[in-house]
Parts: sequence; structure tokens; C-alpha cells
Amino acid sequence: MTPDRLQIALSELDAQSLRRARHVLDGPQGVRVTLDGKSYLSFSSNDYLGLANHPDIVRGTLLATARYGIGAGAAHLLTGHHRLHQELETELAEFVGLPAALLFSSGYMASLGVLPALLDRHGEVFEDKLNHASLVDAALLSRAKLTRYPHRDLAALEQHLAASSAKVKLIATDTVFSMDGDLASLPELLALARRHDAWLYLDDAHGFGVLGERGQGALALLGGSLKTPDDARLIYLATLGKAAGVAGAFVAGSADLIEWLVNKARTYIFTTAQPPMLAAAVSASLRVIAQDVWRRENLGDLIERLKTSLADLPWPLMPSDTPIQPLSVGGNAEALRLADGLRERGILLPAIRPPTVPHGEARLRISLSAAHTLADIDALSAALHELAAHA
Repeated sequence: MTPDRLQIALSELDAQSLRRARHVLDGPQGVRVTLDGKSYLSFSSNDYLGLANHPDIVRGTLLATARYGIGAGAAHLLTGHHRLHQELETELAEFVGLPAALLFSSGYMASLGVLPALLDRHGEVFEDKLNHASLVDAALLSRAKLTRYPHRDLAALEQHLAASSAKVKLIATDTVFSMDGDLASLPELLALARRHDAWLYLDDAHGFGVLGERGQGALALLGGSLKTPDDARLIYLATLGKAAGVAGAFVAGSADLIEWLVNKARTYIFTTAQPPMLAAAVSASLRVIAQDVWRRENLGDLIERLKTSLADLPWPLMPSDTPIQPLSVGGNAEALRLADGLRERGILLPAIRPPTVPHGEARLRISLSAAHTLADIDALSAALHELAAHA
């Protein structure tokens, strides 16, 4: 893209209703926010448990800041690896039931570090077509062959695995698909990985904290702790800026895997460590996640209320039992019209358009939080029904 082409390209985005713009948040994240100076009821955040402004987490962060300061000052392999980082990695591994864990600055950076550390041009990565962009980019960066299979089509995946002659095979998938809200078939994927001697990389960005009795995430769907030698092929990624309400990510797996990543994951080696206070914040968040069972129970009630109240709209909800409840619209302009109409009524709900979703599949992505109330769901329903009546 040349400099003189940029303005034309931006105009083309406008014509396709694909141009994005940032909005400025004032105050804390929550179900009610002030954006660009206006107050809204928000269904736009991934703060699924309502922890982004939880007082216990804030308190833990402030105490750690007073004691340890702000910046880590160096990469983990220099002097940046703080005791709080070390203790949190142990806590995270125990929380998800795997032998060891490693902190990263984001889920995107984790995937960009892990896949190239395990694969080269002699390997092959098998990915669901609806995987997050970070998994696709990580596969490309690894230089391995990238094979994408139709969404949740395990028969197609097995055919690709059986036909592969790669020295190293890796299956990578979202656990909860971020724009559809549905779940990968995890037990079946693990069985395929075992049968074809492949790694299984699970990106649980939208499942950690939400799934499982204590919020352990998608691994709970695999039947509990996975510490047998045969499960050493499992690589688990979760982000800490969504349900956990803080920032960063971690990868968990076998002790040998984590030791290898410490030595070979470039996005870990060549990055300044996160502030120790964030490790203290995540530690506090883990306690709330495990103790506050009511948060996940409330999410279940909210999901059922939403499905019932929106059932008669002209735009159907896509099949999902998670806090991600997409309302299928179709056209980009129509999705933007609905989002703008909701904003005029004091409700914030994003229009998701290509390339985030396939062409012709624009939607409103309703993100529920445990901090929402049934009255909030009713308000959203009333606004959408009013817009439908004037469509």
C-alpha cells in the first residue's frame, strides 16, 4: 500500500460499511459505561464475570503496587521475572489442573510464540476455519503447512491428519469461538490428537473463568485433571483480560513444554515482563472466580432470558450456550443501522463485520456479563423489538 493510495482505500472501506473507529471510555469497565461522554448500557465487553472493577482485585493491585512499584524493568530471562510472576504461574497451573504454566503479555503474543517454537517448515498445523486471527497468524509465522478444515468438521480434520506426512502435527482450535459462541468438540479433538500423534493447542480465551464448576475453563469439559503422560500433547492457552478482568495470558502444559517455551518462544524471551502488580491482580481474580459460583449461575439465567425474549425477532440468535450470543443480521449496512439505533436508545452493542466474520454474515455480538440483570436483558429486548417494528 503506497501513501497516496491510503485515502482511496479508506474511502473504499466507507463504501463497504467496513471502516472502524475508536471510541473513548471514561471511568471503569462495566455493564454501564461512559463512552465519548455519553452513558450506555453495554453489551460490548468480554468482562464476562464482571471482575474488571472488582474491589478485591483493585485492592490486591494497589497493595502490590505500593510494595513492588510499577514496571518490571526487564525481560523475564534478565531481572524481570518477579516472585509474583513465579507464584502466579504455579497458581494458574494448579487452577487448570496441568503441571506447569507460563505467563505471556497477551493471548496473541502467546500463540505467536508457541507455534513457531514447536514447528518449522517440516510441520503441519490443522485449524478450524473460524479460529481467531492470532492462531492463523501464528501458523503462518511458524512456516509450517497450514491446513484449515470446515468449522467443527471432525471427519474432514481426520482425513487431513491421516493424509499428512508432516514430521510434527499440531491441531489448533478455539474452545469457545469468539464470534459464534459455540464450543469445539474437545474430547473428540483430544482423541484425534492421540490417534494421529499430534499436539492439541486449545485457545480458551472465552472459556476460562466461565466454563467449569469453579471456572477452570474448557479443560473441565475433558473430565478433570489431565496429568497422565499421554496428555503431554495438550497445550492450553487462556487470556486474563476477559473473564479474569485483568490483562495478559498464560500457556499451560507439561513441565518439558514450558521449559522449552522459556528457551524458544521469542515473544516471551524478547519482551519486557508485565508489571508484577498485574500478577497480584490475577491472583486475586482467581480466588473470586473460584468462590463466586453465583456469577456463572447468573450468566446461565441471563442466557435463557435473552433467548426467550429475542425468539420472535426477524434476526435469529445463533446457537450458543455461552455469554457470547450473536444476533445474525447478514448485511454490513443493516448491522450498522441496528447498532446505531441501539446507541440512540442508550445501548452499546457492536456490529461485527468482515473480515472478523465471513462476508454476508454480519451480526450484533451480544456479550453478557454476570453483572447484568434480567432488567438489562429486558431493556435490550425492548429496543431490538422497537427497531424491528420500524425495519
